[in-house]
Amino acid sequence: MGGVPRFWRSIDNRYRLVGTRCKNCGEVFFPPRVVCPNCRSDGEMEEVQLSGRGEVYTYSVVRVPPEGFEDKAPYVVAIVKLEEGPLVTAMIVDCEPGEIDVGTPVEAVFRRISEDGEDGVIYYSLEFRPVREE
Repeated sequence: MGGVPRFWRSIDNRYRLVGTRCKNCGEVFFPPRVVCPNCRSDGEMEEVQLSGRGEVYTYSVVRVPPEGFEDKAPYVVAIVKLEEGPLVTAMIVDCEPGEIDVGTPVEAVFRRISEDGEDGVIYYSLEFRPVREE
């Protein structure tokens, strides 16, 4: 039962794209940090809502997936550079692998991945999809 309080304390980070900004050097981090790894400032971090927009920094197409992901192959795993600066590793969804390239604009989406036991705790994953011109 020790994991339940920890789960609820981190719920903002699981369902919203919340990072931290160092008040000393201005660097933005995701996931949130308590101490700035850039300038080592302690206690000078403030919460910041991230836009969820960014671009593909680098990527790889997974054609031989690990167990549990067979139905998703081929799929793209990318490092996304958010508008605010942090780099995030995530799957790129809602597209064919050939549609993705370095610099492709993307936006964050949260997708339901599972439900746990009788309590019905729902788990989501952070993924990105290409921004479509409308």
